[in-house]
Amino acid sequence: MKKWIELEATLNNRKFIVRKAAVLGAGVMGAQIAAHLVNANIETLLFELPAEQGNLNANVIKAVENLKKQDPAPLSIATKAASIQPANYDQNLELLRDCDIVIEAIAERMDWKSELYKKVAPHLGEDAIFASNTSGLSINELAKSFPENLRHRFCGIHFFNPPRYMHLAELIPCKESDAAMLDDLEAFLVTCLGKGVIRAKDTPNFIANRIGVFSMLATMHHAHEFGLGFDVVDALTGTLIGRPKSATFRTADVVGLDVLAHVIATMRDTLPEDPWHRYYAVPDWLQALVDKGALGQKARRGIYRKMGKEIHVLDLAKGEYILSAGTTEDDIKELLKRKNLADQLGALRANPHPQAQFLWSIFRDLFHYSAVHLGAIADNARDLDLSMRWGFGWNQGPLEIWQAAGWSEIAGWINEDIAAGKSMSAVSLPEWVQELGQSASQAVDISIQGVHRKQGSYAPSSNTFRPRSALPVYRRQLFPDRLLSERAQYGTTIFETDAVRMWHTGEPGGNGSADDRIAILSFKSKMHTIGSDVLDGVQQAIDEAERNWRALVIWQTEPPFSAGANLQKATARLKSDEPPSAFSVLAKKIRKTAQSAVLKAARGLNLADALMAGKLAEIEAMVAQFQQTSQDLRYSMIPTVAAVDGLALGGGCEFVMHCDRAVATMESYIGLVEAGVGLLPAGGGCKELALRASRDAKDGDPFPLLKNYFQSVATAQLSKSAEQAKELGYLRTADPVVMNRYELLYVAKAQAVALAEAGYRPPLKARNISVAGSTGIANIKGMLVNMREGNFISDHDYLIGTKIAHVMCGGELTPGSVVDEDWFLELERAAFIELLATEKTQARVEHTLKTGKPLRN
Repeated sequence: MKKWIELEATLNNRKFIVRKAAVLGAGVMGAQIAAHLVNANIETLLFELPAEQGNLNANVIKAVENLKKQDPAPLSIATKAASIQPANYDQNLELLRDCDIVIEAIAERMDWKSELYKKVAPHLGEDAIFASNTSGLSINELAKSFPENLRHRFCGIHFFNPPRYMHLAELIPCKESDAAMLDDLEAFLVTCLGKGVIRAKDTPNFIANRIGVFSMLATMHHAHEFGLGFDVVDALTGTLIGRPKSATFRTADVVGLDVLAHVIATMRDTLPEDPWHRYYAVPDWLQALVDKGALGQKARRGIYRKMGKEIHVLDLAKGEYILSAGTTEDDIKELLKRKNLADQLGALRANPHPQAQFLWSIFRDLFHYSAVHLGAIADNARDLDLSMRWGFGWNQGPLEIWQAAGWSEIAGWINEDIAAGKSMSAVSLPEWVQELGQSASQAVDISIQGVHRKQGSYAPSSNTFRPRSALPVYRRQLFPDRLLSERAQYGTTIFETDAVRMWHTGEPGGNGSADDRIAILSFKSKMHTIGSDVLDGVQQAIDEAERNWRALVIWQTEPPFSAGANLQKATARLKSDEPPSAFSVLAKKIRKTAQSAVLKAARGLNLADALMAGKLAEIEAMVAQFQQTSQDLRYSMIPTVAAVDGLALGGGCEFVMHCDRAVATMESYIGLVEAGVGLLPAGGGCKELALRASRDAKDGDPFPLLKNYFQSVATAQLSKSAEQAKELGYLRTADPVVMNRYELLYVAKAQAVALAEAGYRPPLKARNISVAGSTGIANIKGMLVNMREGNFISDHDYLIGTKIAHVMCGGELTPGSVVDEDWFLELERAAFIELLATEKTQARVEHTLKTGKPLRN
């Protein structure tokens, strides 16, 4: 059966359906666009020139094989590559007839694109959309090479590299582009491909590259002016100022120095009247690197070069690579830690240190440039700022930063620097800049003085504030990516503690439509870790939902879903000098075990051992509480849905596995990773995998499945996508995968409503789980012994692996024996505490908490 995607059209009560797509050009971008299309379950043709000898599709086959090797992976799972069908222009053009969308992604040469358009146009389907993935060429000029009767189906779609991960897609119409077609296409890009779509004007390099490349040019200019090395600049222009870790020059290496040079050249050739035109030039050092083939990451050398395990950076003065050691001055670091942006920028401007002056200068010229060009390149300020967030990974767009720092004051400083000849251009700020400052001068909240207001974002062309798009697809985004003027109002609170908040999206009182009767639970802990307080909150939410709501959705207002159990709180008990809490607080199921441990320690050992036993008993009580909460999620009288985005580690993964349904974004990274800190999953994770292996076993033998699950758990394997999480057993086949993270809550609520409408009843408790038993344990131990003898694992790794095997195989029972869930939960608790009691596991936990890195001991 064909896989296909269909999306409700935004107009005309018809459907816009994409059954099959084609990508023309199997280069870096073309192949990765094809990969992302099959990530969305769209069968895709990938075209390239025929090979000169042998298989005519050899060029495409090689490109598809390369997709499987790349890191980060363009494919959600490697098997998706099979849905990319190789094709060439000599033999296969007729296959285009069945494609609903065709995306051209060949080299950025107008003549080559023109020739290709003439070749493929006669073979396109009657309603097919044809789009160019150009990063900066004129869409209207390209349209001239397209048949006039088909131009209403032509436009530009500029994906950002890498297409799977970068949220931005610029949609650029030509003069003849059909308005309904553009709306359909935008809805398809948003929901099916997960993109943040910005409608860009047909200007050179569009919005994001126009602003982003200027920012890089300004950075290069001021780095030279203030005598700062490449690595020093990257230390200053990365996370310290809210930009990606790759900062400026590392980003250039990743993008490709040849690509950067081409984009700069496009600006030089197409913007002769621009006030900053003299800076649109490829620096001599950059051109020299391109000429030598030092193109950056893809050539393994560029501005940076890895030599062994060390990173070296190009030193222009010496003309050679030196060990990278660029640092930021401590005073500048402290200054940048100030939460108030006005204080930050004011202090930078006043500080004579070259690093401070450099930072003020790149901000000033970026603000200046963005204001002057806003009206020409974008419909409004929101489009410009979101383009930089989604396309370049900045925390805030330039106009947002300006507004947050004080619109009028920053404008005054820019004007002073223009008058003093310090800015890169002498052109005046537009009149609207001053007018917006004056119109908001009485505002109490400084964040609404500027281009972003409650009514929308400023559009210079109409001198109005434009609201967000009214396309129906955006109704699916209950809480879209917001600008600083847009305060998040996360529904109506049902109850709130220090650890969690339970709320709903309806009106106060809880009356309303079916989806308004869905309760939502969000964690408030750092990284949404799970401690006793969060467990209490989950149990309280389940009780409340059973009484008054149709279903419960666990969704975090910001990723990650959960970084797992709060080991900081748990292990702090081991280091406390306080006596253990009274045993009356322990769960009934572990009371006898805990008391026995303390009694033995008190009789024959010393007080320190007794205290340790008591503390471990307290931790075991926490584990029991965790297990009970997981079971409550599974067996509550209302449906539970986990809405997963980003990390779901350890206990977070166990919560996901125990909910009736999980809805996950493609970029969800899920796994039972406890082995990485010397422990094992004990919140029901081992039990759940054993249950699934028993349920899905062929011929009644769970071991073949269990062996794979064991490998994932013992190696602390983290899925690289939601699709891979299904392969690893953390998600079920029926769990939906959402491409756009801003649609996650909408889909999760819809799943919850569907379960409730079906007359939900919890599943019956599993009482007949078939175990792999002693034979399964022996088989896994044999594998572990070989790994230990080969020095692939340490003695402690061996101990951890044997404990995991013991639990997942159901203990030393006869293979095929039948047990219930409680049996596995008891095994989990006992093994967890035994491992936690070892010095080596405690050392691993402590090292990870301090450094964020695993310890192998």
